[in-house]
Amino acid sequence: MHNTRWTMMLMVGFVMGLMACVAQAKPATEKQLSEIPDVPSEFRAAWVATVANIDWPTKPGLTTAEQKKELIAIMDKCKELNLNAVIFQIRTTADALYESDLEPWSYYITGEQGVAPKPYYDPLEMAVEEAHKRGLELHAWFNPYRSGHPTNKKYADNHINKTNPELSKEYGSFMWMDPGEPEVMQRSMDVFLDVAKRYDVDGIHIDDYFYPYRAADPNKKGAYLDFPDADSYKRYQDAGGKLSKNDWRRDNVNQFIKKFYKELKKVNPEVKFGISPFGIWKPGYPSNVAGMDQYEAIYADAKLWFNEGWLDYFTPQLYWEIRKPAQSYISLLNWWNDENTQQRHLWPGLFTSMTEEGTRRPYDRDEIKRQVEWSRIIVKENPGTVHFSMISLMKNKGGLTDTLKSTVYAKKALVPESPWLGTEAPALPKAKVSRITAKTVDVMLDAKSAKQGINWVVQVKRDGAWTYDILPTSDRSAKVKLPGKKGDVEMVVVTLQGENAALSEKSVLELPKK
Repeated sequence: MHNTRWTMMLMVGFVMGLMACVAQAKPATEKQLSEIPDVPSEFRAAWVATVANIDWPTKPGLTTAEQKKELIAIMDKCKELNLNAVIFQIRTTADALYESDLEPWSYYITGEQGVAPKPYYDPLEMAVEEAHKRGLELHAWFNPYRSGHPTNKKYADNHINKTNPELSKEYGSFMWMDPGEPEVMQRSMDVFLDVAKRYDVDGIHIDDYFYPYRAADPNKKGAYLDFPDADSYKRYQDAGGKLSKNDWRRDNVNQFIKKFYKELKKVNPEVKFGISPFGIWKPGYPSNVAGMDQYEAIYADAKLWFNEGWLDYFTPQLYWEIRKPAQSYISLLNWWNDENTQQRHLWPGLFTSMTEEGTRRPYDRDEIKRQVEWSRIIVKENPGTVHFSMISLMKNKGGLTDTLKSTVYAKKALVPESPWLGTEAPALPKAKVSRITAKTVDVMLDAKSAKQGINWVVQVKRDGAWTYDILPTSDRSAKVKLPGKKGDVEMVVVTLQGENAALSEKSVLELPKK
């Protein structure tokens, strides 16, 4: 008993002593700040598509254990590749890959819409937890209007196609909620905000499916089906509406985007809102560009949303090669960059899956690397890219993942801050240099400080050279390789990255006495 009590007293004394040492961390002076380099900031993300089981789970009806194993493998690959965010699809067809009172469980989880995983777990909850454990942001990806996909035609009793069939329209091989119906706007708004309230997500993300992409009319060669919204347009006109049908359709989407951004910032201002529209606004913008006119074809005025700042990051799907003149990646990204009048984040989407062998006209293995490099040249402050989709990174076809890891993603990067959101930065972090060896600096990281953030940033200076490491706050220690060739360690700096990527002051640690 005496020995046990004595051991406990020693342990308490050790912890108290350690805490006292940790508390000695001090904010960097102006002189020190002038020499501490910035750690690279770049959004590096991948879409994890669940519709049609593109990325996860690999097929409907896998066991819970199999689904979890696959999801963890995805998160591990993102960390290994030095990505810092995951865009995880949780609403494919007015369904839910999470616990929801508003929409039924997704078919793509269990193979039957409306049926929860068994043994039970919440995929979104798990994705958030596993992402944050690895220092990754988790953005919840929604499809705002699609309500049915060819891969599943059997709907749960509480699915909108059954409860409110007048709100969903058959269009080609899909079912589509009518954006002109006020109930549709409110339903999607409620679904999105519900997730922002209940889950610790870092972003809400919507893709390019506004009004559906045009479907060919089987009865008229070269013609397209018109979206069947005559009833909702007539009600608009009967109520005094004066817009043409095409302008009305665009306005339906515009009002949804504008209103949702405003409501999201009321509910959870630290959650970012991102949109990934089709990459061409209109043919001729810029002058050399040709292709689909999303403004007229799917009634998406993506330029307006970007110009007005109704979002925090903009991810146009620039799914073409650099060398393709009519849809040049460089030309389009330059044009969109010039349209960034509100100084939001511009993080283009890349068609990374086009590197796979067997694709109709596959990219060469260095195309995606070059596109990442060009994104850094064009978007000079806080660049970023998003890869479609995760399966291409998991397969490493043609050595794609190896190429990225050894070149453009060789070093880690922080998610860029979004200063217009006014997120409060974490307090000055506490840490302690516990040991310096011939090759490394060992740093102990304070558990209380960790609760305020997502990532630690540890910087070390020796022989006039700097190095850094970025670690999730679940880590309680860091081992940083020494920079330079010889000499004493000159400075060790710890910064904490918190909500919405806001950075704390830099804490300069006391070095052990020789």
